Amino acid sequence: MPGAVSKAALLAELRTRIRRLEGLGGDGGDQVLPLGVPVLDGALPDGGLPLGCLHEVTAEDRGAGTAFAAALLARLAAARGAPAVWIVRGRDLHAAGLAAYGLTPDRLIAVRAVRDADALWAMEEALRCKGLSAVLGETGRLDLTAGRRLQLAAEAGGVTGLLLVDGGHTGVASVAVTRWHIAPAPSSAAPDEPGVGESRWRVDLLRCRGGHPGSWELGWRNGALACGADIPAERFAAVA
Repeated sequence: MPGAVSKAALLAELRTRIRRLEGLGGDGGDQVLPLGVPVLDGALPDGGLPLGCLHEVTAEDRGAGTAFAAALLARLAAARGAPAVWIVRGRDLHAAGLAAYGLTPDRLIAVRAVRDADALWAMEEALRCKGLSAVLGETGRLDLTAGRRLQLAAEAGGVTGLLLVDGGHTGVASVAVTRWHIAPAPSSAAPDEPGVGESRWRVDLLRCRGGHPGSWELGWRNGALACGADIPAERFAAVA
């Protein structure tokens, strides 16, 4: 019926406008990327990580933060079939380590920036490039003006942005759609397997527009994120 179709189209347009005002970059569907962990996807809006907007990852332990960010970036690159950009600050990326999380050289463009201004300029320009899947920038403290510029660039290009921030800045105001805090967790090797076991992290989703904060223990298992165990709510309350 024409009336019903018009009403459905109007509701869809209203939802899209609301999501854009919230900085979520679209109206569900292919505008989110499931991370493959049901308990985690259930906390995210529309069942996945919102695309075409800005996300923030903080970690006191640089190795844990880098590993989790690499896993997210690899999933974004694979889903979109396009390379991702990693803007590096003052250190080298370990290619073999990134490849272990699925971020292989054919999916990655590394850019080195010395100054904060150069890193932010490179990230903003890359976010406007529609041929990329995602852009990660290693940053220090970011003011709201710089954050808004990156968010607008992500929306304009439809490219997902990740900020990998030093863990000391978790309390700084941010325009990011999601804010994550990553900490290392003990690995759990099987009795009959050599080595130290799978990588594991304590993952706190501190903020999520349209979703629900929470805490989980996640691991990297068989080339994908996997849930180790839910973390009691009182432990999350202590962090948030």
